[in-house]
Amino acid sequence: MASAEQVAEEAERREIRDRWLLSAPALIIIFLAATGPLLIVVIYSFLTPGPYGGVVWKFSTDGWLSVLMQRDIFDDTLAFADAHLSIFWRSAKLSFLTTILTLLFGFPTAYFIATRPARQRDIWLFLITIPFWTNLLIRTFAIQEVIRNEGLVNTVLIKLGIISQPIQMMFTDFALMVGMTYVYLPLMVLPLYASMEKIDFRLVEAGYDLYANRFQVLRRVIIPLVKPGIIAGSILVFIPALGAYVTPRVLGGSKNMMLGSLIELQFGQGRNWPLGSALSLSLMAIVMVALLFYVRSVGRRDGAHG
Repeated sequence: MASAEQVAEEAERREIRDRWLLSAPALIIIFLAATGPLLIVVIYSFLTPGPYGGVVWKFSTDGWLSVLMQRDIFDDTLAFADAHLSIFWRSAKLSFLTTILTLLFGFPTAYFIATRPARQRDIWLFLITIPFWTNLLIRTFAIQEVIRNEGLVNTVLIKLGIISQPIQMMFTDFALMVGMTYVYLPLMVLPLYASMEKIDFRLVEAGYDLYANRFQVLRRVIIPLVKPGIIAGSILVFIPALGAYVTPRVLGGSKNMMLGSLIELQFGQGRNWPLGSALSLSLMAIVMVALLFYVRSVGRRDGAHG
């Protein structure tokens, strides 16, 4: 006759088995929908591009080599792919500047919301999330109507007599920064607010009581307390900005291409699927580095606070 301990162990094993069986359909879907396409992209990056798109099932590392290098069409020598390096640099630079701008605008916005009475905070948060209700393409076209030559900004400046002819803002890096800052600003505000809401503002009052000025209170009290929100918001903005496609395509044009547009070009007009796959995986690697930085930063913070 089985003991009570054996019966309990059998029941536990049965429960674990049932859990795996119940979660199996979801795990299969996740594997097929996420891991499967990623595996295809990895395989394509090591194949030969087809003459009219697609791939030829012949092993080649030219896709990865072409990410940073290019062959001379006459003597087959290798040189740095200046166009790709320029796009990589522009993407990283604009993503970083977008992160800085969203932080500069998002920090006071989140602080304002966090210091409102409890009943008003929900209203302000509701207003912050309203842009998410609108399609990204529509929001990008809205920004286009503001900064184009016949748009709101140039029309007002001409009416006021400040300028005599429109300022060219469209299809510039400035347009990309404005558009991406507008699009990703809520992703910075929400994590910052989540951190600021937990602040005991008596610490801020204590800083003033100890004769600290506003800048000192901000630097020595508020910023250290909301550092997790700053890091989380920066990651949430930097990662999608790095791979942005719609906003750079509409506001930047063909002369201000970013990584997302370059990848689309290789799969479309360029008909170089291995290179497009290699660029996609390179972008994913950059994103993973950013995520690892975030995880390590959070881990150090948690370890410092026990």
